[in-house]
Amino acid sequence: MMETKSPFLDTLFLLRKDECITIFTDLPEISKKEEEDAADYFESEFEKERLEFLSDEISCNRETAVWAAKILYHSAQLYLIRENTAKDLHKLIPNFKGKRDISSILSADLSLRFLPQIISALQNVDPEDTLVKMLENILQQFHYSAVGLDLDLGEINWEEELKDKTYRKLYLERIVGTKAYPLAEIPYVNKLLIAEFGLHKDAFWKELKNINN
Repeated sequence: MMETKSPFLDTLFLLRKDECITIFTDLPEISKKEEEDAADYFESEFEKERLEFLSDEISCNRETAVWAAKILYHSAQLYLIRENTAKDLHKLIPNFKGKRDISSILSADLSLRFLPQIISALQNVDPEDTLVKMLENILQQFHYSAVGLDLDLGEINWEEELKDKTYRKLYLERIVGTKAYPLAEIPYVNKLLIAEFGLHKDAFWKELKNINN
């Protein structure tokens, strides 16, 4: 994906390529053509990442990928552009209305994995920002993208959540990669991690305690 002179598409491309964001001076409406181009882009990115989890059963949910991309783009732009936006927040940051399954979780993650950094920046400016709560609510639903962020996930049935072996593997890897202690110390998750580590636990995460003993 090359530069397109579309603020929406160029922001997504730059963020995924270099992990940096360009802030524009206004919030132009995203066209259907831009949405289609974004869907094509994320489908190709999904295929690249699928090589890591080697599952032919999970495909990119294009609609969810575009929804998440718009959430990311708008939240990044709203970091600076807030004049006369209060009435439009729910339009710019809409709730997810699709089916939450492994495909939608991993498709949304292509963009939502960058959302915790934006939330952190917004909190530094205004801890009471309404936008922060809206974004946290989204990440409570798509918490795979928020591993390492302090969220209230007390309502989750982890055995049900992690029953898919591919998703379970990816989730555990992300917990280990970020050393997310609050998640790693959930009894069921802790049991899974200790079993995965086996005799090599200290090499993977020496400080993690086996809380099920």
